[in-house]
Amino acid sequence: QVQLVESGGGLVQAGDSLRLSCAVSGRTFSDYAMGWFRQAPGKEREFVAAISWSGASKLYVDSVKGRFTISRDNAKNTVYLQMDSLNSEDTAVYFCAADHSTSWTPQRAAGDYDYWGRGTQVTVSS
Repeated sequence: QVQLVESGGGLVQAGDSLRLSCAVSGRTFSDYAMGWFRQAPGKEREFVAAISWSGASKLYVDSVKGRFTISRDNAKNTVYLQMDSLNSEDTAVYFCAADHSTSWTPQRAAGDYDYWGRGTQVTVSS
């Protein structure tokens, strides 16, 4: 069984930065492509970013390009989401997800992922 635990969320002001972390346990972390999704109140879960098992390939939703950076440390079994220039539209619960695949499709649909964390709240005040 794979477990994912997100951390790093919080309340910040517009223009601030946050770094989310997702610690993965239970299986070989480098066998998984990883993704970040978010869900704002009253909205559907939205893809944010994904990274291949090696970290060589990355994908972002257009609304975060140039502001967010996804990365991973396979030695620490952790994936990160660095979020800069935050604005109120980034307010959501952020989830990390794992896809047991070394292929890069790329994985941007929620259905591509096998395991999910419980989420961490990010609130950006304007």
